Amino acid sequence: MKKWGILIGAVLVLTLVSGTLLTGCSSEDSTKLKVVTGTSLMEYIVKQVGGDYVEVTNLVPPNQHPGNFDVKPGDILNLSSADLFLLHGWPGEGYTDKLIISASNPKLKVVKAGINGNWMIPSVQAAAVDWVSNVLSETDNNNTSAYQKAAEAYKKQIEVKETDIKNRLARVNVNAVQVIASARQADFLQWAGFQVAGTFANAQALTPQVIKELVDKGKTAGVILVINNLQDGKDAGKAIADELGVKNLNLSNFPGGFENAETWEKAIDYNIDALLGALKK
Repeated sequence: MKKWGILIGAVLVLTLVSGTLLTGCSSEDSTKLKVVTGTSLMEYIVKQVGGDYVEVTNLVPPNQHPGNFDVKPGDILNLSSADLFLLHGWPGEGYTDKLIISASNPKLKVVKAGINGNWMIPSVQAAAVDWVSNVLSETDNNNTSAYQKAAEAYKKQIEVKETDIKNRLARVNVNAVQVIASARQADFLQWAGFQVAGTFANAQALTPQVIKELVDKGKTAGVILVINNLQDGKDAGKAIADELGVKNLNLSNFPGGFENAETWEKAIDYNIDALLGALKK
């Protein structure tokens, strides 16, 4: 409670300072739909669908898991003037409850996607695009046509990217590749065609007993890769990989997790490039 009190006090100071700066904003900026997102996954889709009609601010850095996010005074300030707060509906987003109360913004509309599956998977990304398009249209119906048109265009880009990736994967017999992976990468790997012999939650969950059990599974299945989720801890599965004598790989579930991978397209390419590169002898 003390921490939140300090944050709220800091926000009041920021509000007074920013009040003098806001007078310099153009009328064009003031007409844009102000959207705050919980992750770079959501942020990127909003930018693709909303275009020039939205102003987007993201909270959680792309290399960090939402469950480990610490709210800053600026986050409360951004939310205090926002129209929309778009969330995934994940358990790790529990920090948002106090954040919303602290923002004290009666016009704020909070919407949770509740879309199952890994958003890096093309079909899930496309479903999220439709959801974002619907939310933006309901909130700003004057620009519904523009949102829907942009959504359809982006979904076509997703289809093209999926076809390209599937063609690349088809050249390698990934269906025969056994891996042990972070549970948050398992769906993506299965979509790509890999066989997931075992999963782990994060670095903290890898007790000596869990490591032993996964190593035993790995030996039985002939695992040749151990794959981590960057946001849950880089090289989390290194001890397992070392025991098995195989490569330890880091993938990202969010655009911007790695350098030069700031878009969904670049992020999924990064993951696929890393996987295929690791399979080369």
